[in-house]
Amino acid sequence: MNNSNKDGTIAGEKDMKERFQFGANWANFLRTLNDRKIERATKSLQSMLGMETLAGQRFLDIGSGSGLFSLAARILGARVHSFDYDRQSVLCTAEMKRRYYPADEGWVIEEGSVLDREYLSRLGTFDIVYSWGVLHHTGNMRQALEHAAEVVGTKGLLFLAIYNNQGWPSRFWTWIKRTYNRFPAGFRWIILIPCFLRLRGPMILKGILRGHPLRFWKNYSAERGMSPWHDVVDWVGGWPFEVAKPEEIFEFYFNRGFHLIKLKTCAGGKGCNEFVFRRSDHPNHS
Repeated sequence: MNNSNKDGTIAGEKDMKERFQFGANWANFLRTLNDRKIERATKSLQSMLGMETLAGQRFLDIGSGSGLFSLAARILGARVHSFDYDRQSVLCTAEMKRRYYPADEGWVIEEGSVLDREYLSRLGTFDIVYSWGVLHHTGNMRQALEHAAEVVGTKGLLFLAIYNNQGWPSRFWTWIKRTYNRFPAGFRWIILIPCFLRLRGPMILKGILRGHPLRFWKNYSAERGMSPWHDVVDWVGGWPFEVAKPEEIFEFYFNRGFHLIKLKTCAGGKGCNEFVFRRSDHPNHS
């Protein structure tokens, strides 16, 4: 099955003129990258996968973004294949490789789409398929979830993070994101600044009242490696945007022969629920 349109775009990703340019945000993030953020990313990957080393594992990073978690997987010994739909994100991942693993044959980086089944079929299957906060930004989350499952090898792991469905708050943020991306770039601060104050203001104020105004910024609990500012830009701008309840993701993959081995929810909030599934020997069929 070929999901490409005649103009070279991918089915489900056509007419996305308002799509948020994640790569531009990641390029800014790379300027703040340090050893501490790399260590956090590496430890979070070990924790969620329940593995101290990934030596001998084939690791697919769907929507690699900055390349931080591709780097973490490579540090842990995996052979890594990274791809992203956003060209600037691909360049960010390539820059990450250039800094830490130049000319390394164990890390391949490409431009590609998870909605392009023909592209994915050429990659084969992987021991670990990783896609954190990506599939809900494709414009066709269900198809992206399906395609991600198809590249997981027998007894392989699938590590996903999908935005939580909060009901009306999710609909409100859908409106915010669409509006933000429709604004001319020079005027997006009109939306971004109030959102930053709403999302990060209370924590910053708490630090000020306790006499440590910069502590929140320095100690921001970003296991994803994001600074508070880049995290808000990524959240507000992230369009297309879809959400799902944890039970919907569980049922989707259970019916496709996966069982859940780890779950980390956002406690009903606006963030991502994280799932680690393992492909079973004997799939279930709905």
